[in-house]
Amino acid sequence: MTLILIFGGLLVLVMLGVPIILAIASVSLAGVSLLDGLVPALMPQKTFSMLDSFSLLALPYFILAGAIMARGGLSEGLISFSQKIVGHIRGSLGHTAVLSCTAMANVSGSSTAEAAAVGSIMIPAMKKQGYQPGMAASIVAASATIGPIIPPSMTMIIYGSMTGVSIGGLFLAGILPGILIAVSLMGVIYGMSYLPAYPELRAVLPRASLKEVLRSTVEVWPALLAPFVILGGILGGIFTATEAGVVACVYSLAVSVFWYRALKLKDMFAILVDAAVTTAMVAGVIGMAGALGWMLSYLNFNDLMLDNLRGLTTSPMLMLLILLALMLLLTMLLDGLAVVVVLVPTIVYIGEAFALEPMQLGILMIMITQIAGLTPPVAILLFITTSIAKTTFMDTVRASWPFVGALLFVLGLVVVIPELATWLPARVFSP
Repeated sequence: MTLILIFGGLLVLVMLGVPIILAIASVSLAGVSLLDGLVPALMPQKTFSMLDSFSLLALPYFILAGAIMARGGLSEGLISFSQKIVGHIRGSLGHTAVLSCTAMANVSGSSTAEAAAVGSIMIPAMKKQGYQPGMAASIVAASATIGPIIPPSMTMIIYGSMTGVSIGGLFLAGILPGILIAVSLMGVIYGMSYLPAYPELRAVLPRASLKEVLRSTVEVWPALLAPFVILGGILGGIFTATEAGVVACVYSLAVSVFWYRALKLKDMFAILVDAAVTTAMVAGVIGMAGALGWMLSYLNFNDLMLDNLRGLTTSPMLMLLILLALMLLLTMLLDGLAVVVVLVPTIVYIGEAFALEPMQLGILMIMITQIAGLTPPVAILLFITTSIAKTTFMDTVRASWPFVGALLFVLGLVVVIPELATWLPARVFSP
């Protein structure tokens, strides 16, 4: 009964529009105050201990690196480069949006940042070419889901710090699923170009010459090199995943100032403020989730969940599907980051009992949070792109279902073929 009141109260507060940090804090404080055996004065200590992790030091640096690159001329260059590569294929601007988001994922790691950055350029261009506003918004929103799946990823850092799973391994684990999502989305766009309802998708751009492709590649090569610098340094033992955040900051600043020359000293204040606000929001959610987790641990939540779920099935595959369905339901209603931080300990605990691979489980959880970004009622990515497209939310929702289907298809592949997430880390880290 206590657990029902806790999660019911959290859901009610969120539905009333209370910010997720305050909602978690309110429920945690109320529960700690009312439960015998818990001392409210220890709540700040539990909050701090959740953040007292060397791995989490990478978060502000990767957030800052993404903010620098987003304002440093990266978006425009990558979109131009992507257009040269895929612009001659049916559904050209749709493919350009997918490829641009895939390339930006190498330095951003945030789906909302990608939706805003790529959407502000691509959606007006798509509308100008005759794309229905809802279709343009849904393509960019679906493409932005690649951001947290291809490394570096803020969610991977959080998951790794909470579970002890190698963050470098998680970075590698996201590469193949991220590429599969990009290919699937482009396949859906190409297939839809043959349907009578989408004549705008048949438009193509003139094929770029080899000289134009090479010139565009030269313009964006520092951005394309970023993932090799970050992952190469981690895998080569030059620096840790945490130190990679600092390297990413220095690299992105150097590229934006000296290569693109799009960043001025006066821009840094706004960039630092944006990064600080985002970091504070993320850290606040993680810290408050630590206090909530302390209370759930006192109530033996993990063991209760495991006992109840064992009563449903003893099959690892069915258990994995149940956990993913639960995650999808919760992330459709609540903030995805908050759900991950609160439920990661429980889901990993249950996963270990059923011999589920923690690296595969982590990638699947991240994919679920991104699918929830396209599914109402929260659907944060659709809200961002809908506002840019200046259309109605329902128009975007109706146009998004084929892309949600593509994401679910890739999710199913990773469920059935765990090696899509585990093969690359095992290959690289094997003796």
